[in-house]
Amino acid sequence: MSKKLLIILLCVVIIAGAVVAVILLTAKPEEKAMAMDKLTLEFVPSKDADVIITGTKNLPELLKAEMLLQGYDIGEIDITVGTSYEATGEAMAAGSIDVGWLPGGTYALYSDEVDVILTCTRDGLSNDSTDPATWNGDANKTTPTDEQVTFYRSLIYATPSEYGKVLAAKANAGEALTWEDLDKASWGVMRTSSSAGYIYPTIWLMDNYGGKKLTDLSSVITLSGYGEGFAQAAAEAVDIIVCYADGRRDYETAWMLPVTEADATGKAGMGREDTIWNELNVIGVTSGIYNDTVSVTRANPTVYNPEFIAALQTALINIINTEEGLAIFSVYSHTGYAVATDADYEGARKALAAVQ
Repeated sequence: MSKKLLIILLCVVIIAGAVVAVILLTAKPEEKAMAMDKLTLEFVPSKDADVIITGTKNLPELLKAEMLLQGYDIGEIDITVGTSYEATGEAMAAGSIDVGWLPGGTYALYSDEVDVILTCTRDGLSNDSTDPATWNGDANKTTPTDEQVTFYRSLIYATPSEYGKVLAAKANAGEALTWEDLDKASWGVMRTSSSAGYIYPTIWLMDNYGGKKLTDLSSVITLSGYGEGFAQAAAEAVDIIVCYADGRRDYETAWMLPVTEADATGKAGMGREDTIWNELNVIGVTSGIYNDTVSVTRANPTVYNPEFIAALQTALINIINTEEGLAIFSVYSHTGYAVATDADYEGARKALAAVQ
């Protein structure tokens, strides 16, 4: 080998070594996931608490794994069910709950203290008519469709009580119910921030009965959740209940089970002898309600920042797009999640203002 060639090779080796050294010196060390001790999640009690806890028991591990992929190593994920919609809103406002699944009306009530990050999509129903009679009886049983919708309706149901049957007969005959008809009934409703259980039924009354509201009725009791509402209906303890439009599907099996048994989701049997479609008759249909939210507290800067929110949005969308995740969120009839903004719920705020 010539001396000249040797010098050239040595120069190449020196230059290559220098390049490698520069790369090693300037390369960033592998970024580690940001550690979080705990993340608290809470669901509102639109279903029985034990049903929600059972249905979501695998969510913490799935969410941990997804959040790790997004750069967050979370030590513990705790799931609870609020004692009421307002209790969950208050806990999020105080910062003791990080992430909450809130109906639109509840979100509107607490939107100064919490921020929406996702809205759910759900299967549409085979019936979206505003004619109550078309919802009743086994022949009109509602079934899910493949269409994904971002809204749902609330229905006003006459129970199988003696007076409930009178109201159902009038509605099924196409007769308009008067205010006096409704005022004679005993009503079971949800708390004031519930979209399907209070706000939109109130708007239905206002639109159809000269501005009158639930508060103008003679006999109204506030229930702890929809499970109690169906139990009260089955016991004929009230004449009217209000619930989201696919509520009868959720309680169809439990309705006719013996009271000593429970359905596959843990709902207690209600001991009725005829189907829920024949016995729980729709007498009123509300306007559309924008779907439930996933919201975060503004009080905890660890979660209320763009990076964490983006990671959580991606994680939950990824989870619900799996078979296991879809089964988990079926407890709320959610079939998908879409990124949402506060402006999407301006209509819910207006509805809440009208009710208040």
